[in-house]
Amino acid sequence: MPFLLLVFSAQAQFGIKAGINQAVLNGENVNADTKYSTSYHAGIFYEANILGPLSIQPELLYSLNKSSWKTQFENFDNKLNYFAVPVLAKVRVGPVFVEAGPQFSFLYKAEKEGTMQTGTTYADIKRKATDDFKRGDFSLCAGAGLKLGYFLVGARFNAGINNINDVDNLSGVNDARLKNRVFQGYVALQLGK
Repeated sequence: MPFLLLVFSAQAQFGIKAGINQAVLNGENVNADTKYSTSYHAGIFYEANILGPLSIQPELLYSLNKSSWKTQFENFDNKLNYFAVPVLAKVRVGPVFVEAGPQFSFLYKAEKEGTMQTGTTYADIKRKATDDFKRGDFSLCAGAGLKLGYFLVGARFNAGINNINDVDNLSGVNDARLKNRVFQGYVALQLGK
């Protein structure tokens, strides 16, 4: 067993990464116009070579998923702050790599900010909305990129699988089934060979 740890540590590489998110919160039974909004993500990763061009890359990311939401009575942004843990299988051919795998995200804070109609006037709102969403989100991720020396540049798409809405209508019928959809572009610095 110590021999395997020595082999993996010799082939492992730590790194830091940061980039932009284009996120939307959408799904079934959504009675609103939703649009992608720009935000950001940042974190660390660890790439462990398994065999030849195949490696496993777990990451720990902070990700702000921001989405525009508009109805006849509301116009606001959802801001969902997540700690995300993707675990990706990565295949590299020369400087090009592709990656795919699952991601589990933990929502630690959510806010709604914008305007809402109250009677005949519109009022500004900025409120904590963490209880409107489920704390856990499970996604499938896929992406590609280039490794140029110590630097990486890449893009990834994260598709939420589970419903994260935690607000039920009075009847429970036609509740919105909300899912995160996030395009990410990133740059990274990877230490080691």
